[in-house]
Amino acid sequence: MTLEDSASKELKWWLIPGQFLRQELLPVLTNLRLAIALLLLIAIFSSTGTVIEQGQSPAFYQANYPEHPALFGFLTWKVIQVVGLDHVYRTWWFLALLILFGTSLTACSFTRQLPALKAAQRWKYYEEPRQFQKLALSAELDTGSLNSLTQILQKRRYKIFQDQEKENLLYARKGIVGRIGPIIVHIGIVAILLGGIWGAMTGFLAQEMVASGDTFKVTNIVDAGPLAAAQVPKDWSVRVNRFWIDYTPSGGINQFYSDLSVLNNQGKEVDHKKIFVNEPLRYHGVTLYQTDWGLAAVRVQFNNSPIFQLPMAKLNTNGNGRIWGTWVPTKPDLSEGVSLLAKDLQGMVLIYDATGKLVDTVRAGMSTEINGVKLKILDVIGSTGLQIKADPGIPIVYSGFGLLMLGVVMSYFSHSQIWALQKGDRLYVGGKTNRAQVAFEQEILEILDRLSSQPKSEEKETAIEV
Repeated sequence: MTLEDSASKELKWWLIPGQFLRQELLPVLTNLRLAIALLLLIAIFSSTGTVIEQGQSPAFYQANYPEHPALFGFLTWKVIQVVGLDHVYRTWWFLALLILFGTSLTACSFTRQLPALKAAQRWKYYEEPRQFQKLALSAELDTGSLNSLTQILQKRRYKIFQDQEKENLLYARKGIVGRIGPIIVHIGIVAILLGGIWGAMTGFLAQEMVASGDTFKVTNIVDAGPLAAAQVPKDWSVRVNRFWIDYTPSGGINQFYSDLSVLNNQGKEVDHKKIFVNEPLRYHGVTLYQTDWGLAAVRVQFNNSPIFQLPMAKLNTNGNGRIWGTWVPTKPDLSEGVSLLAKDLQGMVLIYDATGKLVDTVRAGMSTEINGVKLKILDVIGSTGLQIKADPGIPIVYSGFGLLMLGVVMSYFSHSQIWALQKGDRLYVGGKTNRAQVAFEQEILEILDRLSSQPKSEEKETAIEV
């Protein structure tokens, strides 16, 4: 084997993958049916991620999606956890769908959209009358001139091309931006996909229930991507200065608020905001939403004793409202006591004895005598439920949506082309467009009407002036 044969064989090994990519893989990736199928699958699984609660505990899914009876006959907590429907947007198969769809769009852009744009930018003059017969719209006039046609087209925002050597030829176009629009649309969609993937890999979701007056760091993370550790705040914490609820005259909840302060590691306040539903606090890429509330503790005093703050726990009511309770001893040896129950922050506290009998009902600031002890209810302390979220992919997604909308608007522009040939006293005019055919036909007819109605003397004067 000669050196030439060896080099040729080695070159073939390098060319085979390229040939496979062009001849086998690219036609599959750029197939419109594949793109539609992938888009439908992404839409379906995205909707399941919206319907099925994401990032909850196994106990939650076991309680809400039991095996008997199974929802729709097949959807159980086991199916949800095995398939990954409890964290759809971070499963390997959903990310694979996004990557495959983005690859398909990218391949389509390079193999179809970019060549179409390059073809639209290339043009040639029509030098023979027979060439105009191939156009969908063409006409032969015995009036008009290239000079008058040029003026008409310029008023209609056409870009004019004329050969300095062959002044009897003309080419005009407008709406080349319409050819760029589909490429911008593809770039926007790919940016949205990349933003979604980046957010799924680096974002996290946490839930915190914090009592009014407490300071906390984000620790209770319920869902996080594999690269989310860098996003979890370590150099700052949050203090809940105050939590309160505004009630309607009928006793219903109107709105609940949390007054929050962001503290650095030295305890200095670096940000401050009052948040409520749909008005979160954003700091260094982390967003804190007001999502829930509860009762954290009750402050009581026995006779002239020091003030005690007793924690309250949420009781199981089998879906009949929310109630919090605690047990308060009335004797030093803890042999006797009463239960305190409260359902909101309006200060109403119910007192029950050991037999479950309602003893008294008091408001915050009031006292009552129980088992020979004066019990004073000083305050009911609320707790705020915060959802803490970081998604570094959101700016990329928003940018992608901006590009998508821009590309859609650009795609509405028609790419219209007009050719003209002046041969003796005959003027040949023809054109074509890629969309809005009826509007383009009307435009061509208006141009031809203006050319036909122009007197020959006026044409000669125009030619002399030019």
